[in-house]
Amino acid sequence: MKNKNLILWLIALLFCTHAQAQFGGLGKKLLDKGSEMASGGGLNKILKQPQAITTNFKDVDKTGSKPPSFMEGQVPEPLYLLPKTPEGSYKLCAGFYEMTNKSYCLHAGTRGPSTGDGYMLAPVLGPKRDVVILILKHAETHPEVNQRSIQVLLWAIIARTKFADFGTDIKLTATRLLSPNELLMLEGGALGVLPASLMAKAKDQLPPAAQSVFEAENNIRQLAASGNASYEEMEKYAMIAGLAPQPDPEVPSGIWSLHPDGYYIRFIPHGYQQTTTQIYVPKELVDSKPGLIYDGPNGIACPANVGAQRLAQTNEPLNPDRTKKLKTICSPTP
Repeated sequence: MKNKNLILWLIALLFCTHAQAQFGGLGKKLLDKGSEMASGGGLNKILKQPQAITTNFKDVDKTGSKPPSFMEGQVPEPLYLLPKTPEGSYKLCAGFYEMTNKSYCLHAGTRGPSTGDGYMLAPVLGPKRDVVILILKHAETHPEVNQRSIQVLLWAIIARTKFADFGTDIKLTATRLLSPNELLMLEGGALGVLPASLMAKAKDQLPPAAQSVFEAENNIRQLAASGNASYEEMEKYAMIAGLAPQPDPEVPSGIWSLHPDGYYIRFIPHGYQQTTTQIYVPKELVDSKPGLIYDGPNGIACPANVGAQRLAQTNEPLNPDRTKKLKTICSPTP
């Protein structure tokens, strides 16, 4: 395993060196993309560039949702005791399940989950969708990479940092979790560190909510490129202190979403680093639709409160009790 990680790290270094050599051949204009965009009408191009992950509450399908009282009084079984597919998804059978799993912030410059915030299921959307999902999936098979290191890598990605600009520690995290081919997915759609003058002009053209996100991403790019940024420093820019605006009364905390596959799911965040996920699978659904699965990284817990964090989900339970046994008898999955 150590040799494999070393090989991946050397490949990444060669890739970075090659990329930097290419940029050097084209001159300073490509080495500092932020300065390039500062001239020649680049401001409009910056403002039109999509975020790395674009999911927002408009992407939530509220059809078939259930109130928080749905399943009230029922006792869930551990979701993590269900069998898994080779890809790491949970094979679902009829019943009510729960696990508290690792989750990650995917929206810099916003506030953490607040009491009363309603979170609903949303798809992972945006230019970096595939690589973010891969990181979350691969993390489960790499317990040597801690949650904080993965969060720093995700912050660098959602801040649209160029892979060539990643500090050594962030590059090492990326090479442990991604294959050489997958590392190539981190290039494209990136920004350099934008000069203060350009930042000021850009913020003047953005609504207040978008200004904080735009500025946070630029600060994170600068930290990611510094090579010695700590988790705490990144978190300071990614997480805004204080309470988010008032929750949406039509989307209360504990609301249930109807999953596209027909079962029900809800998210109860505990900060941004962990989320309790509950799933209810009706028996008649299993009878009519065998082979159901739940795959956490393919969905986002999205807040109705636009000032709060959207949370990437995982299949990784926190503090699982493996001594417990499922009471539900699952039929063999075809």
